[in-house]
Amino acid sequence: MNGIIKNIATWVVNARWIALPQSVLPALLAIAMAARTDDFSGWMAVIALLGIICAHLGMNLADDYFDYQVKSGEVRTTMASEGMRARIAKYPYLTLGHATVKELRVAIGIFLLLAVICGCVVLFFRGLPTLWLMLTGGFLGISYSGKPFHLSYHGWGEPVIGVMFGPLLMTGIYYASCGQFDIDLALVSVMVGLLVINIVYSHSVLDIEADRKMNKKTFAQILRTDRAQLIGSAVFNFVPFLLMLVGVACGWLHVGFLLVFLLLPMAISLFRSLEQFVHHKEADLTIRFWMGPMGKWDDYCKFGVGWFMFRWLQARNMIMFFCLILILVNLVLEFVRV
Repeated sequence: MNGIIKNIATWVVNARWIALPQSVLPALLAIAMAARTDDFSGWMAVIALLGIICAHLGMNLADDYFDYQVKSGEVRTTMASEGMRARIAKYPYLTLGHATVKELRVAIGIFLLLAVICGCVVLFFRGLPTLWLMLTGGFLGISYSGKPFHLSYHGWGEPVIGVMFGPLLMTGIYYASCGQFDIDLALVSVMVGLLVINIVYSHSVLDIEADRKMNKKTFAQILRTDRAQLIGSAVFNFVPFLLMLVGVACGWLHVGFLLVFLLLPMAISLFRSLEQFVHHKEADLTIRFWMGPMGKWDDYCKFGVGWFMFRWLQARNMIMFFCLILILVNLVLEFVRV
């Protein structure tokens, strides 16, 4: 039994569980918003959440599998050894011999099977809309880095991630939780999707030279010029706040949702930091309390990836806190029944 538990824990780590907040927090936000309806089902929400977690872990491993087929990690390691700035931490469990490709395929199958089982339970109780959401999510997830579409290599990776972890995920969880769709949820899910894109887009800006060497076209490359790339960063960093302001001003969202503006300094910091990177200027990597948790910062600096993690963690923390603030606001509103 201990061996089984240890093996499961190992594959959860291999599947980059550290990225789970990217899916779990938007899901919890959708559940919190659904909880304010009269038809809310807590156990259905839990089943749907478990399905999302398994699907996320399975898709992360599938991404590793497809990237391994084109030796993405090995190419990046070579580029880094030649002095190019490139993030090289990619499927180390395979390159170090801790797992085989066959074991990886089995792990992918198990995680995705569990996700399908959870989805089938929701499908049984909620009907056909669940099936279309599942099929769309499965297609986009596999096609992100898998053949024949290989979307992340043709400039579609960022939009796909935004749709999957924003509108698609949140709509699915909301529908599973209360059996209905909602325009307020749709608006919030677009904001969340943009902030999730912000993580991947910031990543692609930082890795633009490495991706170009690998013939991997990202959205940052499509934008081409420094100016266009910074406009893209501004859109993903600031438009969610603008949409929130519009939503509250039009009466669609509660005024308490404006508490997300506490995160504006983080958005400004990330944008300025990317601006310095794009213009090849030395950035101030000083950690400040309002940036949120920054992991093992000393180790990141020691291994020479502080320049990357400083921006990536701020982008991740922004979506985390955005969702957490809105979750708390919705819980308060449910408690006082506003």
